[in-house]
Amino acid sequence: MADTVLAGPGAAPAAGAGVAPGPAGPQARARPPQSSKRANPALQGAGAGLLLLALVVLGFAGYLYFLSGVQEARSQAILYQQLQAQLAQIGGVVAPLGPTTPGTPIAILDIPSIGIHDMVVVEGTSPENLTLGPGHLRDTPFPGQAGVSEVFGRVATFGAPFAHLDDLRPGAFIETITGQGEATYTVAAVGSSKERIVDPAANRLELFTASSPTVPSYYVEVDAHMTTAPRPSPGVVHVINGPELVLASDGGAVVWTWTWALALVLVSAVGTWAALRWSLWAAYLAVAPVAIAVLWLLYESLSALLPNLY
Repeated sequence: MADTVLAGPGAAPAAGAGVAPGPAGPQARARPPQSSKRANPALQGAGAGLLLLALVVLGFAGYLYFLSGVQEARSQAILYQQLQAQLAQIGGVVAPLGPTTPGTPIAILDIPSIGIHDMVVVEGTSPENLTLGPGHLRDTPFPGQAGVSEVFGRVATFGAPFAHLDDLRPGAFIETITGQGEATYTVAAVGSSKERIVDPAANRLELFTASSPTVPSYYVEVDAHMTTAPRPSPGVVHVINGPELVLASDGGAVVWTWTWALALVLVSAVGTWAALRWSLWAAYLAVAPVAIAVLWLLYESLSALLPNLY
């Protein structure tokens, strides 16, 4: 029979004997499971919406101060060729001499002292008409005709054709060319809606633009006397629309602005859905051209809500 050996106080425990586990060290302590935090879908949606809004606003600024000038330059090139052909009576088509369709080229304007050369003036002064270049107020005679002719031009956007109009001084030379030939004017005075010009001369040209490229609160006016023989006028339009008046905007563009804004939201939603279903590049190639077209139309509608001389 095996003897039982009792271990003394300082003896090591026998091999195989059970050892009670001691307290675990700090590095061995079990860490409580961390609950995974998911982003709030409402916050994610709000963030994406604000980002989209910021991009749209920045894009509109880029459109107004850069792309609109490119658009106007292209329109001017096309209209200049069209009017030159009409002045030369190529193809039997002659330049208009009286009231015509808004947006039609009617005259060529030169003001050398402020760098205006071969600039096409179109019929009409609505915000839409003035995206093409300077516009002729339809209830006044054409440049070169007897009476007081009025031409509007923008100061900051769509090429800013009249950006330096207030630099003109009395004695400056202005020339216009229409289907009736050349007419010359000499600047008599430069004023504004704060200091109106009172001029009794019968045959004049008046040019208008906004006072500032930032806050167009009033307009600048240039008054010039005709120095050539006036041509007869076949008549003028007797009733014009509100958006054609000085510093007016096109309130009717609000409907189109909302329409294109909703279309942009719809295109964005479709693009998000397509990105989740297809590859990112496939969704981009499918949606990007439509989104750009809708954005362009939205920006055109927004620009029509600004003062026509801006």
